[in-house]
Amino acid sequence: MVNIETVQKVADNARIKLDEEEAEEFREDFENILEKFSSLDEVNTEDVEPSFHPVEVDSKTRDDEVEETLDREQVFQNTENNEGNYFKGPSA
Repeated sequence: MVNIETVQKVADNARIKLDEEEAEEFREDFENILEKFSSLDEVNTEDVEPSFHPVEVDSKTRDDEVEETLDREQVFQNTENNEGNYFKGPSA
């Protein structure tokens, strides 16, 4: 069973603010989703090989090529969000 605290933790991790009414709606939605997935527990998968992709896929890759890199001044020319030699991100 999904409780409100779990919903709020997921919302906090996703940086989404939910009021109590919204959290309750999501709790009910999560319950319904988990109930649907629980039906998969009833499927007999004995003697079934694991499959990572249902269709054969060929990766299209390119050879790495050494290229000239940007110098530090070019890297930071369009931002004020840097400190020393690093980009500054938002504080949590």
